This record gives sequence, structure tokens and C-alpha cells, in this order.
Amino acid sequence: MGEMAKTLVFTGEKQIEIQEYPIPEVSDDMVLVKTDACAICTWEQRVYTGVKKVDFPFIGGHEMVGKIVKMGKNVDQRQWNVGDFVAVGVTLPCKNCYQCKSGNEQNCEHFDHSKQLEGLPEKGMGGLSSHLLVHPSNLFHLHDITPEEATITEPLSCVLHSVETADIQFGDTVVVIGCGIMGLLHTILATKRGASVIVSDTNEERTKLGLELGAKYAVNPAKEDLSERVKEITGGIMAQVVFDTTPISKVAEDAVKAVANNGRLVLYSSFYPDTPISISPDWLHKSGAKLMGTANSNTVDFTKATRLLSEGVVDVKPFVSEVYDLSDYQKAFESATKGDKFRVVLRFR
Repeated sequence: MGEMAKTLVFTGEKQIEIQEYPIPEVSDDMVLVKTDACAICTWEQRVYTGVKKVDFPFIGGHEMVGKIVKMGKNVDQRQWNVGDFVAVGVTLPCKNCYQCKSGNEQNCEHFDHSKQLEGLPEKGMGGLSSHLLVHPSNLFHLHDITPEEATITEPLSCVLHSVETADIQFGDTVVVIGCGIMGLLHTILATKRGASVIVSDTNEERTKLGLELGAKYAVNPAKEDLSERVKEITGGIMAQVVFDTTPISKVAEDAVKAVANNGRLVLYSSFYPDTPISISPDWLHKSGAKLMGTANSNTVDFTKATRLLSEGVVDVKPFVSEVYDLSDYQKAFESATKGDKFRVVLRFR
């Protein structure tokens, strides 16, 4: 038997193992990508710890990059070549429903994390696999960036979608609540959109990094009232955009107080637990504010994200906290789930 492919399979809560499978044969319309690196997203961490329920066995991983090693005969050779460095993205939408056909793949009605992908031994997103069959419509060119940093393509694409949804204008005041990787990526992009950014987090090391990445003000909500501080900074106008990147309902409820008339509150994170919040309908009516949600990203966002990274417009070095070889997957997951890192990346050799 020749070389076998390897994949990381969740077999139960806090149970993960390497399994081998035959390197997939390339069908006419597909491309075989050999994975260079895959980051461990909060989503995979929640599967590992049992917070996010999936049917085991399950292959996680969706923040992955690699190189094209084989191409099917129908693949457009004007666009793709063996050896191309690519990000793999947007494999989960059905591409057939109303939302997908309307250009909103990120809100696909049948978004499915548990598809059985061609060539893989188990269902799941598949990024934690050494070899992956991908349709070219889900591939995005990258250049002049390390594989470890390039794994941030997918998080950046999601944040890019959020920032564009919020429609930040030059001169806006933007509040970013939460200075994890997603909050800090919001900070970078909002700054590039000409906004004055206020970051808020109880972790002052992270708000300090927020200031280094372009924020103008930092607030520790354990020490001072966020909405009062926003009021002070803006001369009573409040913020045109508030992003809540935390998974805590109470924070979303409080975030409303920082929103200006005609402002936008964007709920970026998924919420665990999903506790309902209370918002004054009369305030919403009178203020003209918008309460918005955003999740995932689409092919347009991926295209823009790979450009931003390849051209060095966005520097994601600070977000690659640790890199482990695939064989050290147990250490990598234990480290990632401590919650004190930005991204832990698994390197495939």
C-alpha cells in the first residue's frame, strides 16, 4: 500500500484520534489539496469540550490552507495550477437555496457542518485532514504569506462580512466589545474604514494590543461603565457602530446603551447559553437604530480576505499564538481550549 492520508477525527467528547484513509482520487471537476496548516477555531474547541453537539465520529477543521497537488481534467487551467497556494473556504452552504442564489451563502437555509465530503472517511468540515478534494469554486489564491498566518483567512473573511454589514463610514465612532481574535480583527478593519475605535475587555493585556492595532481608546468594563465612557468620548453622541464579539447575552443587552441614534449594533458571536435579551422597543423606534446579526462569510468575503492578507494590508502575525505538528494534536487541543490564546495552528508535514 502506498502513502496514506491522515485526518483528525472527533470520536467523542474530549476524544480525538488520527485515522488514515486512502488519498482521494481526483474526479473530473475537483482539485486535490494537500493541507499545509489548519487552525483550531472556537467552533472545534466547543466540539472537543462537548459544548457544541455533533454526531460522532466527526472531522472538524475549516480554517485551512494548502497546495494544489492534482487537478481533474475539467478544471480551468487558466485559473488553477498544480503547486498553487490556496485557502479552502465556503464548503458548507448548499448553493441551491434562495439565500445562496441571492448571494448570501453565509445565511444558507441548509448550512451543514456535518456533510459527508467526497474522499473523506467520516462526515464533517474536513479541514483537519492532510488531503482534501475541493471544487475550484471553493478555492482562493494566496501569496507572500506563511501557511500559519494564512489560516486566519476564514476568521478574517467572517469579520470582513461583519464590518461591511455594519457599513462603517469615515469619522464613525466604533465600539468593539471583546478583544479576542475576532474583536481585534474588527478593530483592525474598522480602523482601516476610517473609524475611531473604542475597545472594551476586562483583559487589559488584550485591550493594550487593541490600542497597538489602531484603537484610539480602551475601556475595562469591570472598572468603568462602558456606555458612560462612550458618552464622554463622543460628547454625548454615542457610537455609530457597536460590535459585540462575546458569547454572553447580558453583554449584548448592555451594548445597546452605547449605540447612537441611527447607529448599528452588530451581534457577531454565537451565544452560549442562548438566553433571550430585553431591549426597549420604544428606544429602537425612536432612535432609528438597527439591531443586526452576522454569521459566517461568502465567496466575495474570502476573495477580499485573501487579497488583504496576500498584499500585507492586514497583518495577522499577532493572532498565531502557537503552532504544533499534527502528531502533537492532543497538546494543541488542550492548549487551545484553555481560552488564553488567539489561534493555535496545526501544521501538516
